[in-house]
Amino acid sequence: MTAAMAVFMTTALVGSMGAAATGVQQERGPARDYLVFYADGAREAALRAVTAAGGVVRGRDDRLGYLIVRASSAERLGTDRAVVGVTPDQEIGRALDVPAVPAAPARVSLGRGSLGRGSADRAAPARAGAPSADLAGVRAASPGEPLSGRQWDMKMIGATPGGSYAKARGSHKVLVGIIDTGVDGDHPDIAPNFNRALSRNFVTDLPKDSNGKKFDGPCEHRGCKDPVDEDDDGHGTHVASTIGSPINGLGIAGVAPDVSLVNLRAGTDSGFFFLKPTMDALAYAADVGIDVVNMSFYVDPWTYNCPNNPHDSAAARLEQRGILEGMRRAVGYAHKRGVTMITAIGNSGNDLGKPKKDTASPDYPVGAERSRAIDNTCLNVPAELPGVISVSSVGPSGRKAVYSDYGVEQTDIAAPGGDVFDTGSSLKDDGREVLAAAPAGALRAQGLLDRDGKPKTASVVRDCHGGRCAYYQYMEGTSMAAPHVTGVAAIIIGRFGKPGKGGLYMDPARVEQLLYGTAVEKACPNPRLYKYGGGDAGHLCEGGTAKNGFYGHGVVNAARAATVAP
Repeated sequence: MTAAMAVFMTTALVGSMGAAATGVQQERGPARDYLVFYADGAREAALRAVTAAGGVVRGRDDRLGYLIVRASSAERLGTDRAVVGVTPDQEIGRALDVPAVPAAPARVSLGRGSLGRGSADRAAPARAGAPSADLAGVRAASPGEPLSGRQWDMKMIGATPGGSYAKARGSHKVLVGIIDTGVDGDHPDIAPNFNRALSRNFVTDLPKDSNGKKFDGPCEHRGCKDPVDEDDDGHGTHVASTIGSPINGLGIAGVAPDVSLVNLRAGTDSGFFFLKPTMDALAYAADVGIDVVNMSFYVDPWTYNCPNNPHDSAAARLEQRGILEGMRRAVGYAHKRGVTMITAIGNSGNDLGKPKKDTASPDYPVGAERSRAIDNTCLNVPAELPGVISVSSVGPSGRKAVYSDYGVEQTDIAAPGGDVFDTGSSLKDDGREVLAAAPAGALRAQGLLDRDGKPKTASVVRDCHGGRCAYYQYMEGTSMAAPHVTGVAAIIIGRFGKPGKGGLYMDPARVEQLLYGTAVEKACPNPRLYKYGGGDAGHLCEGGTAKNGFYGHGVVNAARAATVAP
């Protein structure tokens, strides 16, 4: 059973709609499940069309307007006008005859994170001779949490004891969803704010891809289903920590240290985000009253989704149309129900308004990538969808990070995400990246801890106090920038939200308005064609000070958001 079907069955969206219900015999030859998106008001017509094409309807989701159909051909399913998109329901995982590995942590992939093949989100690399950073028994002399002196990112946006912490820290009534690879709910610097009851895992680990190549690797739990408080990758935990690590005398504090953190896992251990679990996470967030979600990823397997690219096959075009349609519907469903959605813009260093080539798609199964010409009709999702706030990344000097995507139409706001190549500040090496919580199991799997649990590299920091020890890791990427904006959105909702489903409610349009209104405007560099060196052709910044392609409406600011008048 695929994870998608398991989710479908447990939510009971439909009763029995198998072959017997549709009167269609099981088709011959190889078959797979497809998500068939039907036009508004055309469900019955779509049902008739897929039946006539030999498909077997296995379920449907009327919230987002699609059928789950077993068929042998996407093209046959997509010939009727009632059908607007057909995409394979990627097999997110299944319980294979693979034994659980209870004592061994999963291998870690911290290199995909925003999260796709073009990603630059990464853990800081271990360097030969770099001293380890073990602060066991060593406490900071400066005010704030013990590692606050390393949080240049929080200083940049005014999330400090003398800034937003003194005025507004969010509220446990504010529910923040982290749609990511999971969250380590037992991490000492996350656990006080972790909402286990509302957290969900929408994926099942997949040891191998459809060609038998290693994908997620051996399962850690029987049935290949991780619990809701586990993160074998580390990416989601880092994101959650930046948003809402508490002020508790240990490690760091997040932007909004008093909020509730909800794990809405849609990413595999290997960091892939496919359509069905991503839509499920967004719909669930809307249904239970999540206030704001962080989406530091793009939807696999296409970096850019092109509805009519002549360089793609008919099946590939149908698949990309399905992803575009499905994500538009999921985003619209969540937005109408009060979910503010914030996403990383991407890490390929590209102007999203002028794309020319995609060499990273499709990235599943492993090794399927090819080079294809693209244009501005091709979209990166969710970053380029209406109703989603897209975040670019800046380094400690305040310049746009070299890896950060940009675009005058696409960039909404900027935030600190780190840049190891940003030499415009006094910080060195790892210190130019963003420090946040890391799961101990993921670090051990990477070989970054010794037998005694001490860090083997300066990219990892351990802090111990009162019998508790916790780990933190330096990472960079637009995935690290987005949670700063999510945390500020949580502060705004905590201040101005009204009682509603799940706790509080605030119109996402109003949250967006206040995010932009409290941001610190930042003009394009002069000259506008900024060159990072090393033969770089340059990144062209377009637009004015109030809104431009590098920084959007400006750099997010927690201190302003905590004090802005109603």
